Amino acid sequence: MSNEKENGEEEAQAEVEMWNYIFGFTNMAVVKCAIELGISDAVENHKEPVTLSELSSTLECDPPALYSIMRFLVHNKIFKESPTHKGATGYAHTPLSRRLLGRGESSMKAFLLLESSQVMLSPWNFLSSRVRANGRAAFEAANGDDVWKFAAENTDHCRLIDDGMACNARNVVGKIIEKCREVFDGVHSLVDVGGGNGTAIGMLVKAFPWIDGINFDVAHVISAAKECDGVTQVAGDMFECVPKADAAFFMWVLHDWDDEECIQILKKCKEAISESNGKVIIVDQVIGDVKNDKFEFVRLMLDMVMMAHTVKGKERTAKEWEYVLQKAGFSSHTIKYFGAVPSIIEAFP
Repeated sequence: MSNEKENGEEEAQAEVEMWNYIFGFTNMAVVKCAIELGISDAVENHKEPVTLSELSSTLECDPPALYSIMRFLVHNKIFKESPTHKGATGYAHTPLSRRLLGRGESSMKAFLLLESSQVMLSPWNFLSSRVRANGRAAFEAANGDDVWKFAAENTDHCRLIDDGMACNARNVVGKIIEKCREVFDGVHSLVDVGGGNGTAIGMLVKAFPWIDGINFDVAHVISAAKECDGVTQVAGDMFECVPKADAAFFMWVLHDWDDEECIQILKKCKEAISESNGKVIIVDQVIGDVKNDKFEFVRLMLDMVMMAHTVKGKERTAKEWEYVLQKAGFSSHTIKYFGAVPSIIEAFP
């Protein structure tokens, strides 16, 4: 009898979970809608909980349609209902909705707009092609070119990538500065390899003013990067040469490439840093490094993102990181977990 009851409960739960899979995209779509309408900013600019009437008037939206959107967002705890001073029902911020504002280190707005763009969503329909032997890369099957060539030829998408990566940098680098300052002790020059628009290196140089920073990326990215005190902008190809510095810094770069490509990039970095006191600082995911960690599901999802958006990229376990670092000629490395999605890997010549 107990087995029957257990099987019945499992079947009931399976039905609920299957609906989540069928309409799982809805969460992203509604949050993107909220960003495009400017709901978070409207709530932020109001001095107290904002009523549906006030919100629809401010945003020039159809009240019944906006009500449906807000009902969904409240149900998912992205906003909350709260009474106004007149006792009417209004909408107020939650920690989740504040991450949809366009400012602050915790904002994820630009990152969500990148991942919900048509260009980045289309490859998910070709994921099976990436998995099949001799199959075509999913991004290329959807968009006709790999992600890097596509970005080089489409300035709007390149800007989405830069803004999304800068959004992630503000969040992660802020935590690194707060919790891992010792990583930058003794580093007087630092090259951010694949640094995008320079957000990460700009934050690091501001936090550690003794560091001379170099933002290093391909030419079309560097040409759009913002000038920053203490940071030199350098264009180039990391597969060919990396500017010399005490340390090389990577954030969410090496997971874009397969082992052979990673080894090639890391060898160029080893040539660029000091043999006696240089190091490479890698901020990237380590799969399964911390047991029962709240962010492990994100790392596993990012592994799927690499399959959808890159040719051969992947997230790595600690043993897989050890393999590429040893093959690149590094004698030792450490892995530091700091309570975020990525970890910090320090590799020494």
